[in-house]
Amino acid sequence: MNKDQLLGMLEQVKNGTLSTDVAADALQKFPSTDLGFAVIDDHRQLRVGYPEVIYGEGKTSSQIVDIVVHMNELKHNILVTRVDSEVFEAVQRKVAHAQHNKLGRTISVVNQDLAETKDYIAIVSAGTSDLPVVEEAYVTAKLLGNQTIKIVDVGVAGIHRLFKRLDDIRGAKVVIVIAGMEGALASVVAGLVDKPVIAIPTSVGYGANLGGITALLSMVNSCASGVTVVNIDNGFGAAYSASMINHL
Repeated sequence: MNKDQLLGMLEQVKNGTLSTDVAADALQKFPSTDLGFAVIDDHRQLRVGYPEVIYGEGKTSSQIVDIVVHMNELKHNILVTRVDSEVFEAVQRKVAHAQHNKLGRTISVVNQDLAETKDYIAIVSAGTSDLPVVEEAYVTAKLLGNQTIKIVDVGVAGIHRLFKRLDDIRGAKVVIVIAGMEGALASVVAGLVDKPVIAIPTSVGYGANLGGITALLSMVNSCASGVTVVNIDNGFGAAYSASMINHL
């Protein structure tokens, strides 16, 4: 339930077009629902503006399906991250309009049409190997109601590719920069734009990349101002923060 839905229901009770019994039934599962293995935060969207997001890794298919079915009954927009095709097929059997981004490993369900923001988020990535993180960030940003563009494969090994897209990057309200290896792209972009940069280190790289730790430390130690860094491969977290900035 979001704020507009709650206010609308209260207004109906006030003017007599909705009985208190029906309203009470609607609120019965509010603010949380205990499914036995998970307690769903039905209050999340009303409290912070966005519904709860399901982190799929470590959960069974049946657990994810039960959570999605519950949230779908409440007409939430739903995002599940870190899932494979087998989980998606199980979800789609119960929620036919669910969508799967195979590369980004996400499932999304749209129950509330959100008007896209006038301002946009630019997602900029260094290499093709970073695309799974790009797609997770993109799906998240779009589902949260943001106009979003992707600018991919513009890493520092061929920096002229980045300069061709600078106007698009500078036009964004917030920029997400995704890079593995040594993670240099975040510093380069932050030194060229006057917008906040959210950097995502990825686990892409050979041994000394240390599963993304090298890129993480590089981004945290950036000499360019305005760089904020999220966890390794965390496309969802970066897009969520970027959405909050873009909606200000």
